Amino acid sequence: MPEFDLAIKDGMIVDGTRAPRFRGDIGIKNGRIAKIGRIQSHQAKKTIDASGLIVAPGFIDLHTHYDAQIFWDPYLTISGWHGITSVVIGNCGFGFAPVHPKDVERAMLTMVRTEAIPLRSMKAALKFDWETYPEFLNAVDRQPKGVNILPFVPMNPLLGYVMGIEESKTGRMPTDEEHARMRQILHEAMDAGACGWSAQRLPPDGPSSVQRDYDATPMNTDIMHDETCIEMARVLGERGEGFQELTLSTWNPKQDALFFEKLAEISGRPIMFEAVATQDRFPHRHRNTMKWLERCRQRGLPVYGQGVTTDAGLTFTFEDWNLFDDSDAWREATTGTVSERREKLGDPRRREAMKNQMPRESLITSYFDEIIITECVKPENKKFEGLTLRKAAAQTGKHPVDVMLDIAVSEDLKTEFFAPAVNQNMELMKELIDYPYLAFGVSDGGAHTKFLTAGRYPTEGIIKYCRDKQWISLEDIHWRLSALPAFCSGFKDRGFLREGAPADIVVYELDKLNVLPVEIVHDLPGDEWRRVQRAEGYRYIIVNGEVTFIDGNCTGATPGKLLRHGVTA
Repeated sequence: MPEFDLAIKDGMIVDGTRAPRFRGDIGIKNGRIAKIGRIQSHQAKKTIDASGLIVAPGFIDLHTHYDAQIFWDPYLTISGWHGITSVVIGNCGFGFAPVHPKDVERAMLTMVRTEAIPLRSMKAALKFDWETYPEFLNAVDRQPKGVNILPFVPMNPLLGYVMGIEESKTGRMPTDEEHARMRQILHEAMDAGACGWSAQRLPPDGPSSVQRDYDATPMNTDIMHDETCIEMARVLGERGEGFQELTLSTWNPKQDALFFEKLAEISGRPIMFEAVATQDRFPHRHRNTMKWLERCRQRGLPVYGQGVTTDAGLTFTFEDWNLFDDSDAWREATTGTVSERREKLGDPRRREAMKNQMPRESLITSYFDEIIITECVKPENKKFEGLTLRKAAAQTGKHPVDVMLDIAVSEDLKTEFFAPAVNQNMELMKELIDYPYLAFGVSDGGAHTKFLTAGRYPTEGIIKYCRDKQWISLEDIHWRLSALPAFCSGFKDRGFLREGAPADIVVYELDKLNVLPVEIVHDLPGDEWRRVQRAEGYRYIIVNGEVTFIDGNCTGATPGKLLRHGVTA
């Protein structure tokens, strides 16, 4: 009888620990790596010839919003196409549990604008056969999964469950009894397998308030009090376990840093700072953040950062665009139905306010007038395709805002625009790549799917920073794509290739690794659509010892696990 279920033979093994690469074989038995060494073909039921291929640990995506998509897509694409074998859900404090039955639709509405998940898709796919967080975990457990799921407890539904959704948005301090109830719920959730808690705190008057509730009001976590975060951190301290993820932005970065340090001290547990991004116009920001992260490291404080390592810009039309929400005038004009938006965006009385309250360009794109007009509907507007708003404004003698909105309104808001990412400067990006303790990522997988395809980041990172520019070695990039994120967020036995570890493995051809062009696909429930980018060059993607993709083709296997407490049950 064969000793192994599967053998990967003669590959170049990069094990994720930063140890030197080596040629060897991997034998897999019962979903785990049973042997790394020399294995004969007859010793395995099946073999994969990995000659000339890289064999590495599957990638770990720490920042996703697949809390809804897991109920209709077992492989959590586009992440699953790009070698990601494990993801974290419940990020930014957003999710669907706990929830009172009367608040089910309101819970879905919280994800419509802030993460741009289509309501029709959620209504079609989410059964809401849960109320408590442990019941939600059981529902996720029942779903067929092609990747592994590690769950955080999101603070948005927790605040709404205890205080009432609308009451939690008033900004009042929770009572002692309400804080006690929140602590109890977090304890119960972690008893059931949750790995910590998360929150987005982007105050309405801060520099980054681009993610709002369905009605464009702040999310309840945006105005959540420091004391509530401290209460959650104390739960982790009492338990001596768990992890924290916090997206935080105020006008005072030093105050933010001190608060992160305080939560790390109180809890004694790791906290993930989201996110470190270069900004062409403000290079001091990421530099100061990395200096702070390094000071935390030197002091032994478990404060970690995740870098925005893909240069994915945003493709959008004003039919659904919401990421100018940091401007009062633009937020008001982009709220409502398509017909309501069209009327407001075409209203000349609103234009002056929109010009005077321009979206903060450092967040969505470096310069507003560098937004590109990519696709027009009317023949007379085709001449603008490929032009930046700046060039189109020069041709027409109009203000860039008028150029943009006149075309969009004339085409029933179907005009397509592209906002280049803020991190186009490769010299600045190299500074992120050169800092060894910054995890790669921030895919936002499952969110903003009509605008963004950042789930390609592992493939893009290997191609751009390792293969082409040679800024980083294979050993280092695989550590930062797998073992480092695993360490930062509570995966206890994944992120590396080691005997006894679960067999989450990618086998790829380095020279042929490629990110394919953007496509529009109509594959969401409720007859909704999204933008995607596929990958090529991954010969095999393996999750818990089973092959899920061969040369980009799905095998139909669903070996993924819900990682309660960060481990396979």
